[in-house]
Amino acid sequence: MTTPAAPPPPLSGDLQAAVLAALGTEHAAVWSYGLVSAFLPTADTAAVTAASLAHRERRDAVVALLARAGVTPPTAAAAYRPPSPVTDATSAAVLAIVAEDDVAAAWRAVAERTEADTGGELRRLALDAVTTSATTSVTWRRIAGRTPLVPAFPGDGSAT
Repeated sequence: MTTPAAPPPPLSGDLQAAVLAALGTEHAAVWSYGLVSAFLPTADTAAVTAASLAHRERRDAVVALLARAGVTPPTAAAAYRPPSPVTDATSAAVLAIVAEDDVAAAWRAVAERTEADTGGELRRLALDAVTTSATTSVTWRRIAGRTPLVPAFPGDGSAT
């Protein structure tokens, strides 16, 4: 017999807003990788698929967490506006960098608002998201010819 997951601690106004913003970046990242996949060569398909899957899984985990907390999660927009036109592999990689940096920044904000003793599940999710996005962005920085490859402080907004 399995035990249902315990409800997460209540989400304060600031924390709830940060989690909802992070969910928004996950929705945007999933959409962005759909666009990115159209412009990258076949050799990069595995990286695109892995990144997209990571964002889908995290999005689904956040939706479930919010539902357990009694918060109705917003759905994804039908489309998102890239910060610059995507016309080739380099601009597609730049969009992936932006998506990963946005995700890292949003989840860093969540981590900053969680308490170590009460926000365990959420804090783990946030720290995993920051780490995964920073790691994933290295691939796209390499493809786009961007340096440094590794952001010094993932999620602080200075890496893009």
